[in-house]
Amino acid sequence: MQTTRLTLICHARTAAQKLARFARDESVEMDWQNEKGSLAKRFKRTPRLLSAPEARARETAALFGADMEIVSALRDCDVGRWKGLRINDLQHDEPEVLHAWLSDSTSAAPGGESVAQLCERIAAWLETLGSQPGHILAVTHPFVIRAALMHVMQCPLPLFNTIDVEPLATVELRYNGRWRLRLTPL
Repeated sequence: MQTTRLTLICHARTAAQKLARFARDESVEMDWQNEKGSLAKRFKRTPRLLSAPEARARETAALFGADMEIVSALRDCDVGRWKGLRINDLQHDEPEVLHAWLSDSTSAAPGGESVAQLCERIAAWLETLGSQPGHILAVTHPFVIRAALMHVMQCPLPLFNTIDVEPLATVELRYNGRWRLRLTPL
């Protein structure tokens, strides 16, 4: 059985992250246009490049190459009408709803998707990759990377918010009959 190597990369920093605000479809803060392709040689062989559909993911993926495939399953968690709102404002205006969303993985933001739904979506996507050997590089969002780790590590959903994913963080997963987390040295 051939191995599937999946490298998940979190998109570059956005203004929303600095302001503790739920993102809209916004650009990254770096000058990505002048840096296009600058990270393409990071891997020995050119991986298949996937990106979430949002601008911040596509712009970050462009650092690794121009030939990217947009994958809807990699889209960010849908926070419904909270898009663009600051978490501090929600703590003041909707504390009960925010608390429910943060503490109950089946609770969804108004008009959005729950963490449980996100984790189901990402688990289903990961299962499709098991039959696709080779190296896949996927640029996506912190919540999506958390969901992938939850699935691979078989963690209970209440642990979802115990994982921090920084901008440009990298996680490597391998599939050879089952998914495994691979930690690599510097």
